[in-house]
Amino acid sequence: MKRDYYEVLGLEKGAGEAEIKKAYRKLAMKYHPDKNPGDNNAEEQFKEAAEAYSVLNDSQKRAQYDQFGHAATDAGAGGFGGGFADFDLSDALRTFMEGFGSSSFDDFFGGGTGSRRRSRGSDLKVTLKLILEEIAEGVTKTIKVNRMDSCDSCNGTGGEKGSMPTRCTSCDGSGQVRQISRSLFGQFVNVGACSNCGGSGEVVSKPCRSCGGDGRRKKSAQIKVNVPAGVAAGNYMTLRGEGNAGPRGSDRGDLVVFFDEKEHKYFTRHGADIITEVEISFSQAALGEKIEVPTLTGSANLVIPAGIQSGQVLRMRSKGLGELRDGRKGDQLVKIQVSTPTKLNSSQKKLFEQLSSTNGRKDKTKVRKVQL
Repeated sequence: MKRDYYEVLGLEKGAGEAEIKKAYRKLAMKYHPDKNPGDNNAEEQFKEAAEAYSVLNDSQKRAQYDQFGHAATDAGAGGFGGGFADFDLSDALRTFMEGFGSSSFDDFFGGGTGSRRRSRGSDLKVTLKLILEEIAEGVTKTIKVNRMDSCDSCNGTGGEKGSMPTRCTSCDGSGQVRQISRSLFGQFVNVGACSNCGGSGEVVSKPCRSCGGDGRRKKSAQIKVNVPAGVAAGNYMTLRGEGNAGPRGSDRGDLVVFFDEKEHKYFTRHGADIITEVEISFSQAALGEKIEVPTLTGSANLVIPAGIQSGQVLRMRSKGLGELRDGRKGDQLVKIQVSTPTKLNSSQKKLFEQLSSTNGRKDKTKVRKVQL
């Protein structure tokens, strides 16, 4: 079971941005693979700290984590804002680089690993609108996206068939460009992918005529999205590796799916509860009756107690939406509106007069103070 992200970094839940960054840096410097070669436990600690920092340092991801816990980031459960079920060492190293503004501390690690970093494809963002019935039970949706995919003509190499790649002169085949800078923390080596070769260290002598040497072409794709029960408007899910392909065969970006809710004919959402209004007749209110009302899973019976007043709310247990964090079902709240007859024939009017006379006194108007 995953540890709480705040516990991983040794922080309280209300920790500020500076505290989060400081705690992460301390752990990252302690457990970095360059300082602990061959130590699998240190590598796991390094990855765990990076994963926690990736969430808590992002205000949107942190808000969802605070609300939903690990369900918000568990890719295996259709999690939101990261999908860390397969958070690996390369992700941790990338987080480390972003957290420190470099891939290594020359003064601390002695130059880093020097591994080649290729340009990654860009992320895609889409919005998926759901009806409340889908949100209540969870649903699998197929969405269509237009994205950059590997070129069929050159198989993503960017070169004409038979052409041989040559060493990139901009980075001397390393795939990286480096810039040394100094800060209060010491000397940084800022490393990024070479823009000329896309981080591959090679350029093509004869660019592919179909893709112009980029190795990619725009295509349409059908992507399945497993939406868990209980999502809300503003939640999002990150599908790793479903974004745009990178140039010349490099890694894909991610597909970020934002969720929204379609307006419902009967229901308004309030957290995990849903609210609807039912109009009943004067006689139903006075005598009570079992009526049929719509729910998210079909019609259900609701008992109207005798003497119910207009504005009263009846609760139908577990007829609402599932909670994303623990799966608990919310309730359906039914607000009652009593319809007073506006047109009476003579016989109906006589019946009401008889009813009034049986009270033993003439009906009186009651005045009450309204609390605003």
